[in-house]
Amino acid sequence: MAHKKGQGSVRNGRDSVSKRLGVKRFGGEFVTAGSILVRQRGTKFVAGHNVGTGRDWTLFALVDGKVNFDKGSHRVNVVPVDGSMTKPSNN
Repeated sequence: MAHKKGQGSVRNGRDSVSKRLGVKRFGGEFVTAGSILVRQRGTKFVAGHNVGTGRDWTLFALVDGKVNFDKGSHRVNVVPVDGSMTKPSNN
C-alpha cells in the first residue's frame, strides 16, 4: 500500500519569456543617436525623419534630438537639437 498519493504530470507548465515590446521613448523626450525608440513586431510604427529601422523592426534615433510623433501617432521622427529636419538617408 502506497503511503503517498500518486503525482500526475501537469500539462500547462510552459510559458514564453515576455519580449518587452512597445514605445521606449515618448514624444518630447530628448534622445541621443542610437537610442531605441520603439520595439515592435511588424510596422505598427514607421520611421520618419532621422529615425532608422532595425532588422527586427526596432526604431532607433539617427541623431540627437527630441522625439516627435505624427500621422496619427504612427510615424516617429527625431527633431535635431538645432530644430532643422533633415532628409533620411538611404543606407
